[in-house]
Amino acid sequence: MQIAFLVAPEGVEQVELTDPWQAVKDAGNTPVLVSTEPGEIQAFQHLDKADTFPVDRTVGDVSAGDFGGLVLPGGVANPDFLRMDDRAVSFVRGFFEAGKPVAAICHAPWTLVEADVVRGRTLTSWPSLRTDIRNAGGEWVDERVQVCGAKPATLITSRKPDDLKAFCEAFTEEFAKAARTMQTA
Repeated sequence: MQIAFLVAPEGVEQVELTDPWQAVKDAGNTPVLVSTEPGEIQAFQHLDKADTFPVDRTVGDVSAGDFGGLVLPGGVANPDFLRMDDRAVSFVRGFFEAGKPVAAICHAPWTLVEADVVRGRTLTSWPSLRTDIRNAGGEWVDERVQVCGAKPATLITSRKPDDLKAFCEAFTEEFAKAARTMQTA
């Protein structure tokens, strides 16, 4: 199963991309790096430039139907850039409309707020997003991982890099459940 990783051309927190990427591979799935522009993305380690990664596809060339799930890595700048791109916001919304699982960590729920998909859901994030999530109709909790199975799509969220192990375990389990459900449908 292909899993989309949506990131902006720069600003993603590297460990929030690479650890979930490896978890997807370890689960036997294929991670696909999707961005708003072709070429490479620039990752960061907090505020310092880190590695670059090649973009596999752009949001203009894909849809939620091409993937079994979506991972939204954080970083402060990454989701801020994404929420300003209508195609990226529409791509994220498409996973919820299709009932496909979405995983988001740290500042990534800003993109979910912009996509108007947090209303009625319980989620966690970096603490500074708490008011934005509440203002968008979501319930914010301070937990390592929060799995919200509200229909139509399961949402798995986490707070920060220190929570990556629990986040990866939770979303790979939920993605596997969704895959089994799709196979029996």
